[in-house]
Amino acid sequence: MRIGEVADKVGVATQTIRFYERKGLLPLSRRGPNGYRDYDASTLTQLEFIRSGQAAGLSLVEIATILELRRAGSAPCAHVHALLAAKRLEVQKRQRELAALEAELENLSSRSKQLDPAECTDDAICHIIAPGIKL
Repeated sequence: MRIGEVADKVGVATQTIRFYERKGLLPLSRRGPNGYRDYDASTLTQLEFIRSGQAAGLSLVEIATILELRRAGSAPCAHVHALLAAKRLEVQKRQRELAALEAELENLSSRSKQLDPAECTDDAICHIIAPGIKL
């Protein structure tokens, strides 16, 4: 298959395929006598894996480590489990941070309803966000 066919089947741009080759996520394709890249069905499988890994929140570097293990003949299951567990902890941490931010925004919004714009001075910039220091 030519690069355009592969791109169409998987739903990625041809530049993405070339990028993945340069980064080692995909093995370099064979070249036909005309110089065009020639791909086999395994490329489709690898591209679908890369996309699924990205959908699970894995970075390209993390995906590359999985592919390297598989290419070396090892089952990457334990490594994938560790990556996903770490990713889940990151998501949970981010959820806590976002919940704290949401609470702060709610407090500021409530505060903004109670303040008089006429009392906001140039020194305070905006007394909703920072009430300013009383001298």
